[in-house]
Amino acid sequence: MTVPTLFEWMGGMPAVDRLMTLFYARVPEDPLLAPLFARMAPEHVAHVGAFVAEVLGGPAVYSKGLGGHPAMIRKHVGRGLTEPQRQRWMQLLLECADQCQVPDDPEFRSAFVAYLEWGTRLAVLNSQPGADVTVEAPMPRWDWGVVKGPYLK
Repeated sequence: MTVPTLFEWMGGMPAVDRLMTLFYARVPEDPLLAPLFARMAPEHVAHVGAFVAEVLGGPAVYSKGLGGHPAMIRKHVGRGLTEPQRQRWMQLLLECADQCQVPDDPEFRSAFVAYLEWGTRLAVLNSQPGADVTVEAPMPRWDWGVVKGPYLK
């Protein structure tokens, strides 16, 4: 028996697409987030979806065609994101996840939220003026939070 990836458990690309489409449809109405995405390119939703899908164990579309993690890091450099904006991004995305019926079992949500917390905090850090940013970073791969490798017997 194989353990599904977080991407598979979530419902694959259709679930990621539903979540990102709903989230970015609600962003322009949000006073804290709307200014950040005022000049959002039409392909933004699909690109973020591809990135999140890959991180959760989906196909390597973002790495192969859109520049991988270094490209995502560069998108945030110098943007000056704030902690209240990060918190609102998280809150709205998770509200949308509930509306889209993204699985809400504790194991999945724990891993999903752990990635989102890590990723949004990294984006805030990398976005600060004068931040010492390591652009050449490998693509993150999120899993269920179990220890893998030589620690297993």
